[in-house]
Amino acid sequence: MAEPGGRAINTWPENERPREKLLESGAGALGPAELLAVFIRTGDSASGTTALDIGRTLWEMFEQDWSRLVEARPSELTKIPGIGPAKAATIGAALEIARRVRLQPLPKKATIGDAKYIWSHFRDLIGTAKREYFHVVMLDAKNRLIRQERISEGTLTESLVHPREAFRAAVRESAAAVIFVHNHPSGDPTPSSEDLKLTEKLIDASKVLSITVLDHVIVTEDDYFSFAENGSEASGLEEV
Repeated sequence: MAEPGGRAINTWPENERPREKLLESGAGALGPAELLAVFIRTGDSASGTTALDIGRTLWEMFEQDWSRLVEARPSELTKIPGIGPAKAATIGAALEIARRVRLQPLPKKATIGDAKYIWSHFRDLIGTAKREYFHVVMLDAKNRLIRQERISEGTLTESLVHPREAFRAAVRESAAAVIFVHNHPSGDPTPSSEDLKLTEKLIDASKVLSITVLDHVIVTEDDYFSFAENGSEASGLEEV
């Protein structure tokens, strides 16, 4: 959004001011820098920058990546001219709320319907992460959630995610079925050869334990791959 004549935000037409734009059209109408400007509120008189200028600088500083910004420390925020301790605290509190929402578990006793449901939850949890995380979702005989648990983090390999570790929590919780979930930081959910090998090993182990593997879902921020929905590549999995 171009800044009208370089003037202070409060002199802009109301439909171009971030706060007024939010109230008129909703938060979804604002870009990242505009959202940050709402929390920053005022510009820096010393440099003549507006709150939107500061928002842009902040967004660029953290490589246009919400997951990096959410983890920012106040000391990092105050390095930006125009962001003092008070503004850093306000931004930090807003980002902490976002972080807690992102980490919120699936609702207890939720009935898991399909891979898209899993993706809609896990894309916020791990879809934008810069490393791989492997989770297990444990279900009862009616496909209702018992709990979810992170099994590992790092590069997904056969040695990192051993079937013994993957099923340990499911055995402890007396789960009837499980769904495995992990992310691809590359943004491409296409399964790798390691993903295929691991899925086969997990299914083999599940038969011994009499725990049904309903799916293995690979998530990114924008898309997902379900082994169950792609039966020909899913090592015998059936669609949930």
